[in-house]
Amino acid sequence: MATTSLPIRRSFGETLRRDLWWLPGVLTFIGLGAFVVYSTWAAFQGEHYAFGNYLSPFYSPEIFGDSPHAMFGAKPAWIPAWVPFSPALLILWAPGGFRFTCYYYRGAYYKAFWADPPACAVGEPRDSYWGERKFPLILQNVHRYFLYLALVFLIFLAHDAWKGFWFADGFGVGVGSIVLAANVFFLAAYTFGCHSLRHVVGGKCDELADKPVRCAAYKACTSLNVKHMLFAWCSLFVVGFSDLYVRMLSMGIWSDWRIF
Repeated sequence: MATTSLPIRRSFGETLRRDLWWLPGVLTFIGLGAFVVYSTWAAFQGEHYAFGNYLSPFYSPEIFGDSPHAMFGAKPAWIPAWVPFSPALLILWAPGGFRFTCYYYRGAYYKAFWADPPACAVGEPRDSYWGERKFPLILQNVHRYFLYLALVFLIFLAHDAWKGFWFADGFGVGVGSIVLAANVFFLAAYTFGCHSLRHVVGGKCDELADKPVRCAAYKACTSLNVKHMLFAWCSLFVVGFSDLYVRMLSMGIWSDWRIF
């Protein structure tokens, strides 16, 4: 009769793997860490976020602010003077919450920042299971509700991208126009490929064959979901670069080249 033995629990970092298993975690740590640091810094600046018809996506929609893009004018008097104010702080919690609770990003930063686990077949730093069944990680389940907000934000960003093609002398294309349009493209690809949206449009149906509209939407979400990791990283880089580009223009460091 064949016998088997239970696997031996590995100490932290112990593994039989000979590949560079640690490299994806290190790159993820650097990439996400750099974005969090920059976006936090940029959000608290409260300036250099607009240039002509360009508006940084970190500040869109600008509810209150000093730029011409502000929907309701300058900072209202009911906000105390001692409270740090930036138009980005009023809205960034929504797209930030969508990314932070994303199914892909969870797996990425759990490994890179918490080593839970560091990689497949690699020893973990703890013996207990830290799942998402208890507080605070159970709050990750609000991802679907952040999805609804992200879809609304896409409308504002698309409007900003459209305004980026209209200059004082009429319609035109600048490098900034392309940057803001690319930002919307990658954010839309990332958002429409979301696992939660895929479930919303077709996950509740036992059969999609007799529902052609939902079936088409489900297939479209699935085709984007296959490359969800790619769009997650592309959109992260492009949204950060979009803010940097507008910021450099506003500070007079870069010049926007008009293609026509």
